[in-house]
This record gives sequence, C-alpha cells and structure tokens, in this order.
Amino acid sequence: MNRNTKFALALLLIGIAISCKQAQSENAEASSNITEAVAADSTSVISSSAAVQPKNSTRKFVRTADIKFKVKNVAKSTGGIEDATTKFGGFVTYTNLQSTINDEDRTKVSPDSTLVTTKYTVDNSMTIRVPNTQLDTVIKTIAHQIGFLNYRVIKADDVTLQMLSNKMAQHRSASTEKRIATAIDTKGKKLNQVIDAEENLDAKKEANDAKTLENLSLKDQVNFSTLTLLIYQDQTVKQEMIANEKSINAYRPNIGLQVWDSIKTGWFVLENIISFVVLLWPFALIGALGFFGYKRFLKK
Repeated sequence: MNRNTKFALALLLIGIAISCKQAQSENAEASSNITEAVAADSTSVISSSAAVQPKNSTRKFVRTADIKFKVKNVAKSTGGIEDATTKFGGFVTYTNLQSTINDEDRTKVSPDSTLVTTKYTVDNSMTIRVPNTQLDTVIKTIAHQIGFLNYRVIKADDVTLQMLSNKMAQHRSASTEKRIATAIDTKGKKLNQVIDAEENLDAKKEANDAKTLENLSLKDQVNFSTLTLLIYQDQTVKQEMIANEKSINAYRPNIGLQVWDSIKTGWFVLENIISFVVLLWPFALIGALGFFGYKRFLKK
C-alpha cells in the first residue's frame, strides 16, 4: 500500500469519526430539546387560572387540585414534591408510598439456587396544603416531575357569601344571647321560666359557636389550598438469586441405620405380641379346664 492510499484512508477514517461525533451531539441535543419541550408542555397543561390568587380581590376562594401523573421514579419524585411543598410554606398531611406485586416467578437454576423474578409497580397517594398565593407556583414546580399526565382537576369555590352569611348569623345570635341573658336577670321569676330561658340561651350559644367554627374552617381552606396527588411509575422488574431449602431427603439415615431400626422395630412388635398372648392366660386356663371336664365327665 503506497503513501497516497494510506493518506486517503486516514482522511476517510477521520471524516467518519467526525461525522459520528456530530451525529451523537445532534441526537443528544434533540433529546434535550424533546425533554425540555415535554416539561414545558406539562407546565402549560397543568397550570390554570383557577389556581392563581387575584391581586386586590375581595372574594374568597377555596382552591383544590386533584392530579394524577406518571413519573420515572416515585420515591425521588415524592422527595422533590415534599421539598417544594416545604419551600413554598406548605406542609404534607398524608402520603402513602407502596409497592404492589403484579407477578412473581421462581426458576430453579441449580440444585442450590433459585432465581426469583418479581414484577411490581410503585405508587404514592399524597395530600399537601400550600398557601393559596403559592398554589400555581407549586403546581408548576410539580409539573417538572410529570412524564405522562392522566388528569388534573382544579376547583375554585367562591365562599364569600357563605362567610358573610356566617358572620351575620353570629351577630344575630350574639344579640339574641344578650336579650335572653338580660330577661333572665330581670324578669325570670319562676323556676320553669328560668330553666326554659337558660336552655334557649345555651342553644343560641351553641349555634353561634358552630358558625364561628365553620368560618374558621373556611378561612383555613381559603388561606391554604389542598392538593391531592396520585403518582405512579412504569412496572419494574427485579431479579434476585436465593438459596434453595434443603430437601428432607438430605436428612435421611443411611441403609445400615435403617436396617438396624427395622430390626429393633420388629423385636418390639414381637414383644408386644408375646405380651398380648400372655395377657390372655385366664381365657386359656378356662378353655383347658372346660376341655378337661368334657373329656372326664361328659364322656362317662
């Protein structure tokens, strides 16, 4: 092979190497672009104006969100979601991470070993509470974990009138309580009248307390939105080699010991037979006496 041929071959190899490197770079860049596009698409799909707290608004909204989606790794995504929840001033009220076995197969590969193949899925049900002003931000942060979105339901229930109604009921109840208490002090003369008035007063106080607690609950739901998440991942396959348990045949005695045990067992049986025969000696005695009597007296 002359120098020109070698030089041409070297140039060809260098060109092929450069082309392969450029192709790998383009593929990596394309994959990165696809990943970023998927994340951006998930963020745009999962976000909603219902999760945004309007500025300078006098209305009170109870916001809730239900989201189900697939992730690459449930455990890692759970940690990321919990960190994001804490970061934005929220807290986790419920989390249930579990693995469900879909199928299990055992293959004996040697007298001492068995290959166990387990197919399972991992999922987690979570409930988190976040400040209403951070709901949309938390949802967008969670969107980066999404591989496939099953559904997202976001609700914004207007409870402005309900809270106003509870306040008005509280004022009416407080006014009624004052009048009843004054009537008891000034006009309650008879015992029955006083008892009825006290019971009525207790009922009004109880109704007032119920409205107060209801308003406090609504305020808490308004200030902190509730997110219910159901995350899962693709089925995972795990293979594990385990040791086989020894068969009971491995503990059987040798033939000599078995023969000796059989001899002893036979001797014990013989002893039992002899003991049983000896146990019947009264019947043998009666039979012998009967036979002797028959020979001696009945024949004569």
